[in-house]
Amino acid sequence: MRIRTRYWGLGVLLTAAATAVVLFAALPSSASGSAQHVRWDIITLTGVPPGSLNPGGHASATAANGGGTITLTGTGTFVAPASGGSSAATGGGTWTTTTGGSGTYTATGLVSWVNAGPQTPATPPLVDNIDHGTRVNGTAVLTIAFSDGSEGVLTIGCHGTGAPPGIFEGIATTKGYTTYYEVPDVVPGVDAGRTNFHVR
Repeated sequence: MRIRTRYWGLGVLLTAAATAVVLFAALPSSASGSAQHVRWDIITLTGVPPGSLNPGGHASATAANGGGTITLTGTGTFVAPASGGSSAATGGGTWTTTTGGSGTYTATGLVSWVNAGPQTPATPPLVDNIDHGTRVNGTAVLTIAFSDGSEGVLTIGCHGTGAPPGIFEGIATTKGYTTYYEVPDVVPGVDAGRTNFHVR
């Protein structure tokens, strides 16, 4: 009976190890391998659709229970290590709320980054005036500091061409206790609410 128990336990360990290897191999490159150098942008599209991709756009999100809407501009970079967060985040932009107040914000750290894979070519081709490496889909979460002394967590989602389901396009953020989590759908022909990541 002891021999059978011993071999059964060994089998469980081998099965768990094999499962771990399969799961590790299936994880996105941001969770394994070397660090990624990523640029993020709230973008603007100009010209005939799909037009030209440029920095300098704006995106909004709305808070529940009458908390108003926040609109952000912004660009920056971060270094995503093989695992965990990082303090290697730069950039920021401006913020404005419909409940009063405006100013700037600064990215202070990276909480998480998941690369959802490169974007597929657009038809007709998209002119990329940012051109900071490979355009990818994904989700980044950054800690940010607002110019009025409040702090928050900024989530940037990019659901570009070829993106898998489940990624919103735009931004969601907290500012103090206010949670601007209602992200509007992108409207064709309206130059708002779009983001992009470039990886080098």
